[in-house]
Amino acid sequence: MKKTFVLVVLFVLPLVAYLFFASGVNNFGKLPVLTEKVQDVRSLDNSVTLQDKITILGFLGRNAALKKGNAFNLNQKIYKRFYEFKDFQMLMVMPIGTDSVVQEIKKELNNLTDASNWKFIYAEDEEIERFYNSLKTDVPLDADMGTPYVFIIDKDMNLRGRKQDEDEGTKYGFNATSVADLNNKMEDDVKIILAEYRLALKKNNAQRSN
Repeated sequence: MKKTFVLVVLFVLPLVAYLFFASGVNNFGKLPVLTEKVQDVRSLDNSVTLQDKITILGFLGRNAALKKGNAFNLNQKIYKRFYEFKDFQMLMVMPIGTDSVVQEIKKELNNLTDASNWKFIYAEDEEIERFYNSLKTDVPLDADMGTPYVFIIDKDMNLRGRKQDEDEGTKYGFNATSVADLNNKMEDDVKIILAEYRLALKKNNAQRSN
Protein backbone atom coordinates (compact mmCIF):
# COMPACT_ATOMS: atom_id res chain seq x y z
CA MET A 1 0.00 0.00 0.00
CA LYS A 2 2.79 2.35 0.93
CA LYS A 3 4.54 1.77 -2.41
CA THR A 4 1.27 2.29 -4.27
CA PHE A 5 0.66 5.58 -2.45
CA VAL A 6 4.18 6.79 -3.29
CA LEU A 7 3.71 5.88 -6.95
CA VAL A 8 0.40 7.76 -7.07
CA VAL A 9 1.98 10.86 -5.53
CA LEU A 10 5.02 10.74 -7.80
CA PHE A 11 3.38 9.91 -11.13
CA VAL A 12 -0.40 10.16 -11.16
CA LEU A 13 -0.92 13.47 -9.37
CA PRO A 14 1.52 15.41 -11.59
CA LEU A 15 -0.23 13.95 -14.65
CA VAL A 16 -3.66 14.99 -13.33
CA ALA A 17 -2.32 18.49 -12.57
CA TYR A 18 -0.86 18.76 -16.07
CA LEU A 19 -4.13 17.73 -17.70
CA PHE A 20 -6.06 20.19 -15.53
CA PHE A 21 -3.88 23.14 -16.44
CA ALA A 22 -3.66 22.10 -20.09
CA SER A 23 -7.44 22.06 -20.34
CA GLY A 24 -7.52 25.42 -18.58
CA VAL A 25 -5.33 26.95 -21.26
CA ASN A 26 -7.69 25.69 -23.94
CA ASN A 27 -10.85 26.79 -22.15
CA PHE A 28 -9.70 30.11 -20.73
CA GLY A 29 -6.93 31.05 -23.09
CA LYS A 30 -8.79 33.87 -24.84
CA LEU A 31 -9.10 37.43 -23.64
CA PRO A 32 -12.74 38.57 -23.83
CA VAL A 33 -13.86 41.11 -26.42
CA LEU A 34 -15.52 44.01 -24.59
CA THR A 35 -16.09 46.39 -27.54
CA GLU A 36 -16.20 45.28 -31.16
CA LYS A 37 -14.74 47.35 -33.99
CA VAL A 38 -13.54 50.54 -32.35
CA GLN A 39 -12.84 53.47 -34.66
CA ASP A 40 -9.51 53.24 -36.47
CA VAL A 41 -6.96 55.95 -35.69
CA ARG A 42 -6.53 56.45 -39.44
CA SER A 43 -9.37 58.94 -39.02
CA LEU A 44 -6.96 61.00 -36.89
CA ASP A 45 -3.66 60.27 -38.64
CA ASN A 46 -3.50 58.11 -41.77
CA SER A 47 0.12 57.12 -41.11
CA VAL A 48 -0.96 54.85 -38.23
CA THR A 49 -3.59 52.11 -37.97
CA LEU A 50 -5.04 49.72 -35.43
CA GLN A 51 -5.87 47.17 -38.12
CA ASP A 52 -3.65 44.06 -38.01
CA LYS A 53 -1.79 45.41 -34.96
CA ILE A 54 -1.77 44.45 -31.30
CA THR A 55 -1.99 47.90 -29.78
CA ILE A 56 -1.57 49.27 -26.28
CA LEU A 57 -3.59 52.46 -26.57
CA GLY A 58 -3.19 55.44 -24.25
CA PHE A 59 -4.14 59.09 -23.82
CA LEU A 60 -1.57 61.18 -21.96
CA GLY A 61 -3.56 64.39 -22.37
CA ARG A 62 -2.58 68.03 -22.56
CA ASN A 63 -0.61 67.85 -19.31
CA ALA A 64 1.53 65.00 -20.62
CA ALA A 65 4.53 66.24 -18.64
CA LEU A 66 2.64 65.25 -15.48
CA LYS A 67 1.98 61.77 -16.92
CA LYS A 68 5.56 61.00 -17.97
CA GLY A 69 5.73 58.48 -15.16
CA ASN A 70 2.84 56.56 -16.73
CA ALA A 71 4.73 56.27 -20.02
CA PHE A 72 7.86 55.06 -18.25
CA ASN A 73 5.88 52.53 -16.17
CA LEU A 74 4.39 51.16 -19.39
CA ASN A 75 7.78 51.10 -21.04
CA GLN A 76 9.43 49.14 -18.24
CA LYS A 77 6.59 46.78 -17.33
CA ILE A 78 4.91 46.14 -20.69
CA TYR A 79 6.73 47.51 -23.73
CA LYS A 80 10.19 46.12 -22.93
CA ARG A 81 8.72 42.64 -22.49
CA PHE A 82 6.78 42.56 -25.75
CA TYR A 83 8.04 45.12 -28.28
CA GLU A 84 9.95 42.53 -30.30
CA PHE A 85 6.76 40.65 -31.15
CA LYS A 86 5.62 41.25 -34.71
CA ASP A 87 2.79 43.78 -35.09
CA PHE A 88 3.01 45.01 -31.47
CA GLN A 89 2.77 48.77 -30.95
CA MET A 90 2.36 51.31 -28.17
CA LEU A 91 0.15 54.19 -29.35
CA MET A 92 -0.51 57.47 -27.53
CA VAL A 93 -3.21 59.81 -28.86
CA MET A 94 -2.21 63.38 -28.01
CA PRO A 95 -3.92 66.79 -28.17
CA ILE A 96 -2.49 69.20 -30.72
CA GLY A 97 0.13 71.44 -29.12
CA THR A 98 1.87 68.75 -27.06
CA ASP A 99 4.69 68.18 -29.55
CA SER A 100 7.49 69.51 -27.35
CA VAL A 101 6.71 67.34 -24.33
CA VAL A 102 6.25 64.30 -26.60
CA GLN A 103 9.72 64.87 -28.02
CA GLU A 104 11.11 64.90 -24.48
CA ILE A 105 9.29 61.68 -23.63
CA LYS A 106 10.49 59.97 -26.83
CA LYS A 107 14.07 61.04 -26.16
CA GLU A 108 13.96 59.61 -22.64
CA LEU A 109 12.30 56.40 -23.84
CA ASN A 110 15.02 55.94 -26.47
CA ASN A 111 17.60 56.22 -23.71
CA LEU A 112 15.95 53.27 -21.98
CA THR A 113 15.20 50.95 -24.91
CA ASP A 114 14.52 50.74 -28.64
CA ALA A 115 11.40 52.93 -28.72
CA SER A 116 10.68 52.49 -32.45
CA ASN A 117 7.31 50.86 -31.70
CA TRP A 118 6.16 53.76 -29.56
CA LYS A 119 3.79 55.85 -31.71
CA PHE A 120 2.38 59.31 -30.96
CA ILE A 121 -0.34 60.97 -33.02
CA TYR A 122 -2.03 64.35 -32.62
CA ALA A 123 -5.63 65.44 -33.00
CA GLU A 124 -8.12 68.14 -32.03
CA ASP A 125 -9.98 67.64 -28.76
CA GLU A 126 -13.28 66.87 -30.51
CA GLU A 127 -11.62 64.22 -32.68
CA ILE A 128 -9.96 62.60 -29.66
CA GLU A 129 -13.22 62.55 -27.74
CA ARG A 130 -15.10 61.02 -30.69
CA PHE A 131 -12.44 58.35 -31.11
CA TYR A 132 -12.31 57.64 -27.38
CA ASN A 133 -16.08 57.26 -27.19
CA SER A 134 -15.87 54.45 -29.74
CA LEU A 135 -14.09 52.36 -27.06
CA LYS A 136 -17.34 52.40 -25.02
CA THR A 137 -15.56 52.07 -21.69
CA ASP A 138 -16.60 53.07 -18.17
CA VAL A 139 -13.38 55.11 -17.83
CA PRO A 140 -13.84 58.85 -18.47
CA LEU A 141 -11.45 61.15 -20.31
CA ASP A 142 -10.53 64.22 -18.25
CA ALA A 143 -10.89 67.81 -19.48
CA ASP A 144 -7.32 67.69 -20.85
CA MET A 145 -8.12 64.67 -23.05
CA GLY A 146 -6.13 62.33 -20.84
CA THR A 147 -6.59 59.27 -18.65
CA PRO A 148 -4.16 57.15 -16.63
CA TYR A 149 -5.76 54.04 -18.16
CA VAL A 150 -4.46 52.20 -21.21
CA PHE A 151 -6.31 49.68 -23.35
CA ILE A 152 -5.55 46.51 -25.32
CA ILE A 153 -6.81 46.59 -28.92
CA ASP A 154 -6.52 43.44 -31.01
CA LYS A 155 -5.74 43.03 -34.71
CA ASP A 156 -9.42 43.25 -35.62
CA MET A 157 -9.75 46.57 -33.76
CA ASN A 158 -11.66 45.04 -30.83
CA LEU A 159 -11.13 46.25 -27.27
CA ARG A 160 -10.04 43.32 -25.09
CA GLY A 161 -10.28 43.13 -21.32
CA ARG A 162 -11.75 41.18 -18.43
CA LYS A 163 -15.41 40.38 -17.81
CA GLN A 164 -14.90 38.89 -14.37
CA ASP A 165 -12.00 40.74 -12.79
CA GLU A 166 -11.77 40.03 -9.07
CA ASP A 167 -11.54 43.74 -8.21
CA GLU A 168 -13.48 45.59 -10.90
CA GLY A 169 -15.90 43.15 -12.50
CA THR A 170 -15.69 44.29 -16.12
CA LYS A 171 -12.18 45.66 -16.62
CA TYR A 172 -11.79 47.79 -19.72
CA GLY A 173 -8.35 49.23 -19.09
CA PHE A 174 -5.26 49.16 -16.90
CA ASN A 175 -4.07 51.97 -14.64
CA ALA A 176 -0.59 52.98 -15.78
CA THR A 177 0.05 54.76 -12.47
CA SER A 178 -0.24 51.38 -10.71
CA VAL A 179 2.77 49.12 -11.12
CA ALA A 180 0.72 46.35 -9.48
CA ASP A 181 -2.03 46.66 -12.12
CA LEU A 182 0.55 46.49 -14.91
CA ASN A 183 2.52 43.65 -13.31
CA ASN A 184 -0.28 41.51 -11.95
CA LYS A 185 -2.97 41.95 -14.60
CA MET A 186 -1.95 43.73 -17.80
CA GLU A 187 1.20 41.69 -18.38
CA ASP A 188 -0.81 38.46 -18.07
CA ASP A 189 -3.49 39.72 -20.47
CA VAL A 190 -0.96 40.79 -23.10
CA LYS A 191 0.64 37.34 -22.84
CA ILE A 192 -2.77 35.75 -23.38
CA ILE A 193 -3.55 37.73 -26.53
CA LEU A 194 -0.08 37.12 -27.99
CA ALA A 195 -0.41 33.39 -27.26
CA GLU A 196 -3.84 33.43 -28.89
CA TYR A 197 -2.39 34.83 -32.12
CA ARG A 198 0.59 32.48 -32.04
CA LEU A 199 -1.75 29.51 -31.67
CA ALA A 200 -3.91 30.74 -34.57
CA LEU A 201 -0.80 31.16 -36.71
CA LYS A 202 0.38 27.63 -35.92
CA LYS A 203 -3.04 26.23 -36.85
CA ASN A 204 -3.05 28.13 -40.14
CA ASN A 205 0.47 26.93 -40.98
CA ALA A 206 -0.47 23.33 -40.12
CA GLN A 207 -3.57 23.49 -42.34
CA ARG A 208 -1.54 24.89 -45.24
CA SER A 209 1.09 22.17 -44.90
CA ASN A 210 -1.68 19.56 -45.04
